[in-house]
Amino acid sequence: MTKARDTANLTGSGVTLPLLDIDAGTDIGAALVDADLMIVDDGAGGTNRKATMSRLATYMGTKIGGGMEFLASSGAISNAANVSFTQFDATKYDHYAFYFQHVVPATDNVRLFGHHSTDGGSSYDTTSGDYHRAGVTDEIGFVINYTATNVGSASGESGVSGLAHLYAPHVAAFTTMNPVGVVHIGTDGGVYGAGTSVLSASARLAAENTDAIKFQFDSGNIESGEITMFGIVNS
Repeated sequence: MTKARDTANLTGSGVTLPLLDIDAGTDIGAALVDADLMIVDDGAGGTNRKATMSRLATYMGTKIGGGMEFLASSGAISNAANVSFTQFDATKYDHYAFYFQHVVPATDNVRLFGHHSTDGGSSYDTTSGDYHRAGVTDEIGFVINYTATNVGSASGESGVSGLAHLYAPHVAAFTTMNPVGVVHIGTDGGVYGAGTSVLSASARLAAENTDAIKFQFDSGNIESGEITMFGIVNS
């Protein structure tokens, strides 16, 4: 009797849904990734087909709209000349957000900059005067930490932490970047950076499509820290 009941759900084209025993399956034992597969019915009463989880992510984006999506991380930085990001996609994202976590310079008394690229990161513009900051016309890049004191790597200094937004870099207009709440601790124990985001607002004075960005100090390497990139999804 049991066998007759089970096979009643067999059809000429395959196995019907009641025979699929998901509870008896083995757990994947890992986080889902884009390449993982699922089964979907291609339309009500359609054909069963496979689909990747990346398709689900794209679909959810069309329904939810907006939001922030993780794109890339530098990982733990160790004495690197710079950190670059090329994960720009104007078909998916309007703006970008970069988080800085204790980005410490190898050289004392320096500032952190972002440099833009129009060729996917093959080259970057670091020319003085091509970027402007509030009241200043001779910057070498987007200023991340314009504060009362620069950043160092002495004992007790924390490096640069905070957030910076890059606005609509794909639009053929001046590209702007504005740090928000960027902060560091100086050698005197003082906390610097709070409330200075307006003074740090920068613009790249060229009507170009920015499709990569590089972060580096104006002198020396990046000793340690981490930088992560997020995309602000098109609504």
